Amino acid sequence: MVRKLVDTPHRILGAAVLLVLAGVAALAIRAEGNDRELVPASVPGQFSAERGIAHLERFATEPRPLGSPASDRAADYIAGQLRAAGFGVEIQRAVGAGTAPGVATFGWVDNVIATLPGRNPTGTVLLAAHYDSVAAGPGISDDGAAVAAMLEVGRMIARDGGVRNNLVLLVTDGEEDGLLGAEAFVREHPLGKTGGVVLNWEARGVSGPSLMFETSRGNAELAALFADTVPDPRGDSSMVEIYRKLPNDTDFSEFSAAGFAGLNFAYIEQPAYYHTAGDSLANLDPRSLQHHGENMLALTRALGAADLPALRTDRDATYFRVGPLTIHYSNVLVGPLAALAAALVVALAVLARRRESASAPRMLLAAVSVVLPVGVAIGLGQALWWLLVALRPGYELMGGLLHRPGFYQAALVALAVTVLLVWYLLLRGRLGPPALAIGALAWPAVLGVVCAVVAPGGSFLFVLPTMFAAGGILLASVPVRWAGWPVVALALGLSVSAVFLPLLARGMFDAVGLAFGGAVAACLVLFGLLLLPALEMLLPASGIRIARAWPAPAIVAVLGVVSVVAGLAVDTADAAHPQRSHLAYVLDADTGRAHWVSAERYPTDWTGEYVTDRDTSGLPPGYARGALWTGPAEPIDVEGPRLEVRHRDGDTVTMHVVSPRSAGSLILRIDRPVDLVTAKIPGATPVTVPVSGTRSATWPGEIRFRDLPPEGVDLTVRTPGADRVRVTAMDESHDIDEAPGFRPRPEDTGASIRADGDLVVVARTYEL
Repeated sequence: MVRKLVDTPHRILGAAVLLVLAGVAALAIRAEGNDRELVPASVPGQFSAERGIAHLERFATEPRPLGSPASDRAADYIAGQLRAAGFGVEIQRAVGAGTAPGVATFGWVDNVIATLPGRNPTGTVLLAAHYDSVAAGPGISDDGAAVAAMLEVGRMIARDGGVRNNLVLLVTDGEEDGLLGAEAFVREHPLGKTGGVVLNWEARGVSGPSLMFETSRGNAELAALFADTVPDPRGDSSMVEIYRKLPNDTDFSEFSAAGFAGLNFAYIEQPAYYHTAGDSLANLDPRSLQHHGENMLALTRALGAADLPALRTDRDATYFRVGPLTIHYSNVLVGPLAALAAALVVALAVLARRRESASAPRMLLAAVSVVLPVGVAIGLGQALWWLLVALRPGYELMGGLLHRPGFYQAALVALAVTVLLVWYLLLRGRLGPPALAIGALAWPAVLGVVCAVVAPGGSFLFVLPTMFAAGGILLASVPVRWAGWPVVALALGLSVSAVFLPLLARGMFDAVGLAFGGAVAACLVLFGLLLLPALEMLLPASGIRIARAWPAPAIVAVLGVVSVVAGLAVDTADAAHPQRSHLAYVLDADTGRAHWVSAERYPTDWTGEYVTDRDTSGLPPGYARGALWTGPAEPIDVEGPRLEVRHRDGDTVTMHVVSPRSAGSLILRIDRPVDLVTAKIPGATPVTVPVSGTRSATWPGEIRFRDLPPEGVDLTVRTPGADRVRVTAMDESHDIDEAPGFRPRPEDTGASIRADGDLVVVARTYEL
C-alpha cells in the first residue's frame, strides 16, 4: 500500500479536482485578455479608439525613421493638432546621445513639446510617447497608437479647461535609435530638469491589454493610484521586478534616471509584427488602443488633480489582480509572508513524519530529485526551438516570436506534463507520494524566499501558491465528518496556483517566445509539481508497475509530437504572416567592389538569389559583424564618406565627416576601443558621452550619427593609448530598392528587424 497526503475513497474525485483547477486556470487566462468595448466617436467625455484611429490615418501610414520626410510630416501634424487643442507648442531641435558597450550613438532630433499650465499646480504631469518608427514599417502600434491617444486625451483635457497641475505632452523623436529624443529632453530642456510624474506609453505587439509593466523606484503610492483610478488595471509588480533586471530600455529609462517618478505602459501580444511592415492599421487591435486611451485619460485626470509631492515615497509595493479584485500591500510584508509559506511547508513535513507517511531523508531526496524534471524540461524546451529552426530555418530571424504559435505552446505543455509524469511514476514507489509532494513544495517556497530578497515585487508568484497549497493540504488532514472535506480543502488550496502560474507561463511566452521555450517549460513543470496531491488522488493506493503506467506519459508525448506537426502545417509563411529575410547592399568605395550581404544563418529562397557563400574578405574593413553571407553586386557610381582630420592631441583626434551623397546615417568603425566621444553640428549644443566596453565580433569601437546634416558632423574621439588607428566610415540610406539588380521580395517574405538590413551602405577606410 502507498500512503497519500490527501486520500479519498473515490478516485474520480481526483479527476474532478484537476478539472476544477483547469477551469480556474482557463478563467484566469481569459480574465487577463483584452475584451474592451469600443466607444463610438460620437460619445463625448470618453476616450474613443475610433477618434484615435482617425489620427493614425493622417500621420502614421508610412515608416517614420529619424530624419525622414515622413517623420517631419508627422511632427508637423502632431504639433498642429496640439496647437489647435489649445496647448503651447515648441519643437526642441537638439542632438540626442546614447551609449552601449563600445558604441556611442548621436542623432539630430525634433521633439514636440506641448504645455498646458495648471490652475493651481503642485508639479508637472508628463505624458510621453515617440512618433518615430523603424524603417521597416509604419509603427502603428510602436508607437503611433500612443501618440494618437495623447492627441485625443490632450484635446479632451484642454476642452475641459485643463487640470490643477501643469500638463506636458512630450512626443519624442529618435527613440528607435537609442532613446535619443528623451535623452536630449532631460539633458537640455528646462522641463526635463524640473521633474514630475511621467506616464510613458509603448507597444511591443499589435494587440492585448495595456499593461503597466514598469515603475520608478518607490512606487507604492503611484501603484495604488493606478489600481484605484483606471477602469481595468492590468500589470503586476512581478513585471516591474523582471523588467528592472533586463537590458531592455524605453524612453522611460531616461525619465526615471533624470528623477521623474512614473509608470510605463505597453501592450505586447502578437509580437511577430513588432518592428515590421506588419505593424500596420490592418493588424492593430483597436481594443488595445481603447485600453491605452482609457488608462491615459483616467490617470491624466487623477494625477492632474493630485498633490504630486505626496505621491513620492521610498517604498515599493506588491500588487496583482485576482479576477476583478486588485490586491495591494507594502513590500514590508513580503519577507514575513515568504517565511510563513516556508513554515507551512516545514509544518507539513513534520506532520508527514509524525504520521510516518514520509521520512526526512525521503523528503530531502525528493526535493533534490526535482532538479531532474525541471532541468530536463528546460533542455527539451530549448531543444524544441532548435528542432523547429532546423526544420524551418526562417524561424531563426523571428527570434521565437511566431505568427501562429498555438500548437507549439500546446507542445510545450505536453513536454512539461510528460517529463513530470515520468519523474513522478518512476519515484512514486521508491519515495512515496507524500515525500514527493512535500519535496516539490520546497521549490516554490525557496523561490519565494529568494525573490523576497532580490525581487520583492515578484515573490507573491511563488509565496502565495506555496502558502495556500500547503495550507490546503494541512486543512485536508484535519478530521472532519464530511467525507468531501479533504477534496474541497485541497481544491481551494491549489486554486491559487492555478490563478498565478499558468498566467506566468503565458506572460513569459508572450515576452520571449519559443526561443526561450525552456523557461516556459520550467514554469509549467513548477505548476505541475504543486498539483501532485491532486494527481495522486487519481492513482490506486497499491503500487503501479511501470509497464502499466507508461501509456499515460507516452500518450501525452505523442500529443506533443502531433502538436509540433500541426504547428508546422499551420504556421506557414503567407502575405499576412511573412517570413523574414535580411539583405544589404555594401559598396567599398576604396576598391570599387560591391556585395550583397545577409546575416541569415539559412538564407531564404529570395535571399539565396543574391548571396552565394560566406566569404567576407571583399567587404570593407571592419564592416562584418558576426557570420555573414555575401554575393557579388553591381557597383554604383557614388563617392564614399569624406573624413578630414581637424586636430590631434595624443590619443584624441577631432575629425570632420560628411556624406557626399547626402545619406541620412553615418557609422564609424574604429579598430581600437574608444572611451570618450563628442559630436558637434552647427546649430546644436555639442554633446560628449563616455563609452565603456567594446563591440563584439567586429572592430571594438563604433560611433553612429542619425539624421546626418548635409554639412556633416565634427567628432572628437579618444582611443586610449593608441597613436595610430584605422577608421571605416560608412554612410547608410534606406533605398535598397534602387540598388542595381534588386528585386522586390515575394508576398510571403518581409524585411527582418535588424537595423542594418534593407540599406545601401557606402564605405571608405582611413588611416589616422
